[in-house]
Amino acid sequence: MSEQKQSRREQPGVVIVGAGMAGAQTAVALRENGYEGPVTLIGAEPHPPYDRPPLSKAVLLGTADGSAFDIDFEALSVRLRLGVEVTGLRPGAREVDTAAGPVPYDVLVLATGAEPVGLPGTASVPGVHLLRTLDDAEALRPVLDRRDRIVVVGAGWIGAEFTTAAREAGCAVTVVEAADRPLLGALPAEVAAPMARWYAESGAELLTGVRVAGVEPGTVVLADGRRLPADAVVVGIGARPSTDWLTGSGIALGPDGAIVADERLATSLPDVYAVGDCASFPSARYGERLLVHHWDNALQGPRTVAAQAVGESERLYDPVPYFWSEQFGRFVQYAGHHAAEDTLVRRGDPADAAWSVVWLRDGALMALLAVGRPRDLAQGRKLMETGARLDPVRAADPSVPLRQAVL
Repeated sequence: MSEQKQSRREQPGVVIVGAGMAGAQTAVALRENGYEGPVTLIGAEPHPPYDRPPLSKAVLLGTADGSAFDIDFEALSVRLRLGVEVTGLRPGAREVDTAAGPVPYDVLVLATGAEPVGLPGTASVPGVHLLRTLDDAEALRPVLDRRDRIVVVGAGWIGAEFTTAAREAGCAVTVVEAADRPLLGALPAEVAAPMARWYAESGAELLTGVRVAGVEPGTVVLADGRRLPADAVVVGIGARPSTDWLTGSGIALGPDGAIVADERLATSLPDVYAVGDCASFPSARYGERLLVHHWDNALQGPRTVAAQAVGESERLYDPVPYFWSEQFGRFVQYAGHHAAEDTLVRRGDPADAAWSVVWLRDGALMALLAVGRPRDLAQGRKLMETGARLDPVRAADPSVPLRQAVL
């Protein structure tokens, strides 16, 4: 055995907790950055690391059996420990606890992601589903195959994507949203309200401004007394950082439950980093701390963590957040981060098939939502990265490319 292989086996090296996008990409980024020590990737699920976006589309509809990453972990000399739940962190001993025993680390990367918020009182009710994992998607496949009557609780991004797939499969779908419009908290009323008609166009019924009082087998009971027949109930009312296991570890958590990371994604504990959905980070670009539950954040953050592991400590993490959603025959993209006081400028009519919205702060482009206008998104994202300021009059003209609206 070579000295290098012997060293990798005997030294703790980098231990990554969480084998989703953030964890898997951290392992890849470490090797790409020249890290030669041992790397161990621990995942609670028994499946090889996989991508989550296809779960609400191809996997759910049965057009794909899975979405495993095309990563040769053996060739990268990354040790996979799958089906292993991490239960605690003891920084004094530099170990994480698992059901299979403690795992020592030199550097620890926390990439445990987020977990869906359940509907209170429904944990033991048959036919109630969440959609976060591969097993969740597999459990929902027969529901779509049978063309069951489905009630979706929550008209957020996941609710919209699942409704799209369920209608494509021929299911009767009713969506119940407590707010007066879809995407409360993600988009302002004047942007989100027109998107409500997408549900009706797809053949789904959207009920807004009403809460779920309870779920019985085969029935969803609403707070106003209505009873909705439901062969299955899919809950999509949000997600929270998966950090309960860190209680008592001494690591700093925010009021939202997220690990409080700094601009290098380092935590309050020495040699412990956090990346992806489980961590918030300070953004100088937007002047506030961000918690980003999206795929691109889990892809980009690992590069910063890997740079710290090999001593490139000057690399800071301050991205332009980005995500996309495929729903109701539309490709919806969002980049940046907007605040309530930012100026909203429309580019096109939301009644049309393609339109955009931009948010300006003292003329600077802060965020952009694009529906069927990928060129706006691509140009806008670059302009945000450079801090460009736009002429609001030209920015409001959808025939003018955004880069030509720069002051």
